Amino acid sequence: MEKSFNVLAEKLINSIKSDEHLKIGISGEHSQFIRFSQSKVRQSGLVDDASLYLDLIKNNRNCSGSFTLTDDIESNEKLAMIELHRLREEVSTLPRDPFIVLPKDTGSSRENNEGSLLSESEAVSSLSPAMKGVDLAGIWASGRIFSGNINSSGQKHWFSTDTFSLDYSLITSDEKMVKATFAGSHWNQEEYERFMKDSIIKLNMMENKSRKIKPGSYRTYIAPAGVADIIQMFSWGGVGEASIRQGNSSLSKMRKNKMNFSSCFSLSEDFTTGLVPRFNGNGELAPEKLDLILSGNLKNTLISSRTAKEYGLNSNYASDGESLRSPVLATGELREEEVMKNLDTGIYLSNLHYLNWSDRIGGRITGMTRYACFWVENGEVVAPIENMRFDDSIYNFFGNNLEAVTDKSQLIPTVQTYDGREFGGVFCPGILLKSFELTL
Repeated sequence: MEKSFNVLAEKLINSIKSDEHLKIGISGEHSQFIRFSQSKVRQSGLVDDASLYLDLIKNNRNCSGSFTLTDDIESNEKLAMIELHRLREEVSTLPRDPFIVLPKDTGSSRENNEGSLLSESEAVSSLSPAMKGVDLAGIWASGRIFSGNINSSGQKHWFSTDTFSLDYSLITSDEKMVKATFAGSHWNQEEYERFMKDSIIKLNMMENKSRKIKPGSYRTYIAPAGVADIIQMFSWGGVGEASIRQGNSSLSKMRKNKMNFSSCFSLSEDFTTGLVPRFNGNGELAPEKLDLILSGNLKNTLISSRTAKEYGLNSNYASDGESLRSPVLATGELREEEVMKNLDTGIYLSNLHYLNWSDRIGGRITGMTRYACFWVENGEVVAPIENMRFDDSIYNFFGNNLEAVTDKSQLIPTVQTYDGREFGGVFCPGILLKSFELTL
């Protein structure tokens, strides 16, 4: 596909006029999908898919479009020229953009990360035995994902990676659930079986009668999956420079009021994981690693070239939306096997759900506890808890109330497949909080 993309892009670039600029992108996958229900295979299939994206710029106006590629080169070239003609007709009708980002040649890149995945014929026989005896519903997705970017200034990028994920829920007879995702780039059968066994242990705990707890502040442990949900909120009016400048960022207080998080908290944008391309939609290469919050202090924000142009700043080549693409939350010193002992008495939260800002400027997040969440006494699980709503500020639970961070990190992958399998996810540990506010 990379070769076909290069040929198609060259034809398009050779067709543009002297006053036109063109950015060309591609994304696609070669994937195997298996759907499980009641631990049985209900659907299985292979997907080969790719889409081409064009962005035409002329006289500070830009217009974009896309179409699905076929396996016929001549057909793709014909569709591409038709789309380019459409963009030419439409771009002149659009208003000028004072902060438009023109394509540049700042260097090319090529990255091909090969994993060790289960073969298509091995998947069912490798996955199914560990599910025996439980009710599992889930989706297996495995294969290669790729992305490319070429512009009319001569810059070329290509990125591909092999990944897998089993995103699943285990269900009790009265429909309580344990949710988890096993993911990576290198398959390890023993590690998978241990992971599934841990989920089944939690499922057995969910068979106990649920305990209703009163609203209030509780000593709390949040497992990596729940932490990842919170970190992803930082992409929505958080670490973006534009949102801070416009006064609607949850991190505005860190900039304006010099408020800090706990010294245990360090968040970076880190592309050395090899799961996400460094180049953005403009073909700009981000730094391999950018510290955003270091030991509780705001060090950097994500700055797109558009924001840099608008506010007279230096860009660090974030995406246009200035969202996190490859976030990594640093590990700490709390040993995973000692989490329950250190929690002592309080709440163990495996997952969170329905998260939203209740007061974005104040950094308050609301959401629900969900799936395998437990009441713990003297370091032992007593009972699952009924679903509760929480409402607390990141300046509290990532601030003075953040007591410790676990010593191991887990990949919580992005598993959305609406427009194709997505890259990456969040690498994060679990966190132990002195206090976490449950409201109802």
